[in-house]
Amino acid sequence: MAELKARLRSDLAAAIKNRETTRMASLRMALTAVTTEEVAGDTARELTDAEVQRVLTREVKKRKEAAEAFAGAGRTEQAQAERDESAVLSEYLPAQLGDEDLESLVAAAVAEVTQQLGEAPGQRQMGQVMKAANAKVAGRAEGGRVAAAVRAHLTA
Repeated sequence: MAELKARLRSDLAAAIKNRETTRMASLRMALTAVTTEEVAGDTARELTDAEVQRVLTREVKKRKEAAEAFAGAGRTEQAQAERDESAVLSEYLPAQLGDEDLESLVAAAVAEVTQQLGEAPGQRQMGQVMKAANAKVAGRAEGGRVAAAVRAHLTA
């Protein structure tokens, strides 16, 4: 069993014992999403920690989008509940990169693609730069932030 999944399960047991309803609900949803991912496809398989982390990232993103939708509709209590669940799940994810770190990784990715192409990449090669940048970032920053940094670096 993946170490992260085992930690989620043990934290769920602790949340149930301590009667922490928000934490309990968040962890149950996360474990359900992990289990669903494990049985998706032709054969059931055990997820690695990196795959569990990807599932948790996706769940956090869903919670943030739902919070925005609820806030836009004037349902502040529901929006706050979604933000609370997002905060619980974020505890299990690696720390997000700061802007300076992200910028340096994007610069390294651009240099790597420049070396491959023999010339500085332009807007047309953004896909190649994104591929290299996402490999370096490895889930420590949201895709939108990475794309914005790459776009800024290519247009500058």
